[in-house]
Amino acid sequence: MDRFAYIQVETPAAALAALARHPQAVIKAGGVDVLDLMKERIVTPAVVIDISRVADWGGIAVEPQTGALRLGALTSLAQLAQHTEVQHRWPALGQAMANAATPQIRNMATLGGNLCQRPRCWYFRQETYPCRKKGGSRCFAQAGEHRDHAIFANYTCTSTHPSAAAVPLLAYDAGVEMVDRTGTQRSLPLARFFVAPERDVERENVLRPTEFLTAVTVPRPSEADASAYLNFKHKWSFDWPLVEVAVVLRREAGLVKDARIVLGAVAPVPFRAQAAEHILEGRAVDAELARQAGQAATRGATPLAHNEHKVTLLAELVRRTVLKAADQLPAEDEVMVV
Repeated sequence: MDRFAYIQVETPAAALAALARHPQAVIKAGGVDVLDLMKERIVTPAVVIDISRVADWGGIAVEPQTGALRLGALTSLAQLAQHTEVQHRWPALGQAMANAATPQIRNMATLGGNLCQRPRCWYFRQETYPCRKKGGSRCFAQAGEHRDHAIFANYTCTSTHPSAAAVPLLAYDAGVEMVDRTGTQRSLPLARFFVAPERDVERENVLRPTEFLTAVTVPRPSEADASAYLNFKHKWSFDWPLVEVAVVLRREAGLVKDARIVLGAVAPVPFRAQAAEHILEGRAVDAELARQAGQAATRGATPLAHNEHKVTLLAELVRRTVLKAADQLPAEDEVMVV
């Protein structure tokens, strides 16, 4: 790791002022990803601004008028997993956070950092491989080791998006809020926050170098809505998911009026399974419908030579997550064994 100057701030004003003085600085919150990137020399900043003590950018609140959930970007994954209102109203988010990483990392890692972390592809993470994400001309994983890589939209870059929080938040139609070093604020739907490789292979999101991600907002679901999250890992104690799924069902008179099915760990950005959503809409969930949704979720997959197993895993995990959201999945089936 190269030498760098370290600035710790405790207020939004101090954070904005520090970034105005050092526009090329790297921002550190929990530091889980940033420190890894620095150790691996993927980033070599002259200045690091630590915002972990900016209390105004943390916390969990339910808006009294709208019932929407407001999450400070510095909220830890553990706080989200343990929050009673999140568990009750937005269970897919609570389930995803409770299954992310290890207890130690969940207590360090922040929501904003989880959304903004960079891919975990081993070719990207090794300094010696000049892959496309680092300005090179080839994706080494396409002809190399790619068992855990993307099975959708993998023609430019085969890395998968690593954010556990992004999967349920996108299913809940969340939005994000940002502020730049001049104090100018902007907000946009989370669906527009992520950047696909074909648009800009060297970026994963639209956050500018001169901006901070400050909050995430999540609409309040109705009483009839239901949601769930499941993932599958090599090791349950700690591992990155091979596949993960969040399902949100908006229901009326026992039928699915609208569905959101978001897939993680299968594409360079969180991926909407719209074909599977259409299968569910206007119908009552049962075992056969869930199976059809699982099969539909794999349409358009383009697995590489050594990751076709992820297609089979994905179909089964979507089936189970749809049933879990509809409260029809036996508890013993929430853990996949292959």
